[in-house]
Amino acid sequence: MNLEALKVLRERRSCRSYKNEQIADAELEAVLEAGTYAPTGRGAQSPVIVAVQDRETIGRLRRMNAAIMGNPDADPFYGAPTVLVVLADKSLPTHVYDGACVMCNLLNAAHAAGLDACWIHRAREEFDSEEGKALLKQWGIEGDYEGIGHCILGYRSGELQSAAERKADYVIRVK
Repeated sequence: MNLEALKVLRERRSCRSYKNEQIADAELEAVLEAGTYAPTGRGAQSPVIVAVQDRETIGRLRRMNAAIMGNPDADPFYGAPTVLVVLADKSLPTHVYDGACVMCNLLNAAHAAGLDACWIHRAREEFDSEEGKALLKQWGIEGDYEGIGHCILGYRSGELQSAAERKADYVIRVK
């Protein structure tokens, strides 16, 4: 039994405050590799991960995301220096689930690599927009892709909250 892997899953928390310090390339590569090993329907590997560390592009994504949430002055990425955009090919019926599995692998791998992370929503709306489609084209992504989520990465600034108690009826056993 791999108790260390179970500990990583149990202790990972979403982080909403980051230092203004870029993550190391080796840490990023480890997280990205873990994302590519997420399970996908029929092994089709429908998702694509776009690793963004360019401040200008992160700023653009931040503005798009904040506008969708209705607060253009907000920072939905909490100052994180790296944003991993997960997209998935809409032509496959499992694309949303495939992308969600990639997101989970990225989040858990980040914790295992000593990074902090958070899943930020509204990627679907971002990449359904004309501006989002223009970004996909600029990035060389062709086809009909849906934005699944953003995995923000960095080093936390401050303390994380402890986990809430697990609800009593979380697991139902049928023997």
